[in-house]
Amino acid sequence: MKESTKVRLKQTPRYVLIGVITAAPLWVTWLVFDFLLTQLSRLGTPWVSALARTLRTVSPAVSDWLLESWFQSVLAALLSLVFLYGLGWFASRVIGRRILDALEAVVQRIPLVAAIYGGTKRFLSVVKERPSGVQRVVLIPFPTPEMRAVGFVTRVIEDEATGAKIAAVYVPTSPNPTSGYIELVPLDQVTPTDWSMDEAMSFVMTGGATAPEKIRFMRDAEAQAAAAVTDQAHRPVETTR
Repeated sequence: MKESTKVRLKQTPRYVLIGVITAAPLWVTWLVFDFLLTQLSRLGTPWVSALARTLRTVSPAVSDWLLESWFQSVLAALLSLVFLYGLGWFASRVIGRRILDALEAVVQRIPLVAAIYGGTKRFLSVVKERPSGVQRVVLIPFPTPEMRAVGFVTRVIEDEATGAKIAAVYVPTSPNPTSGYIELVPLDQVTPTDWSMDEAMSFVMTGGATAPEKIRFMRDAEAQAAAAVTDQAHRPVETTR
């Protein structure tokens, strides 16, 4: 066997691994979009079928065209998007909000459904609203003082006894960010980051695999104290004669 062939065979596992790493993000992205489009298509398919039946007596050719699988999927997805747009418009009106609040009250009485619905709604409200004057994505000491967890500041409240600022922080779980914990953390113990919501969400959903090369783990006061301790430890010890 030629030496070049032996080298290629030895490098085969390495190239396969590189190929998997390269294709995995594209594959996951495709799965997400495929899932969304499939659900939208299923939501709109009954409407397309009803339209095809209506047009059967008027134009059989158009009716048969509507029943084509590819055209039905595309049209169903478009109709679903129109429906979602109309739902959003309706929900932004006063009467729409009242009706949705009434439906939400019914949903909240169903134990399992209430947990899923409530968790999803809390997460979406965190993404939608940004507290003023505070960095959205932060690190907090959780679950122990020596550890840090990525969290989203939902609002800042005031301690009625001391007047200190308290941050309400939503800590998502990985890989499902719609479930998590609400932690009340003193604002001076919150470590701000320069992450965007997209970067933080990617970090959570991939289990930290998409972490940046560097991160601000400590607050300024903690970093200065740690630097002072390190500097003191590296100073030469003076001996007395």
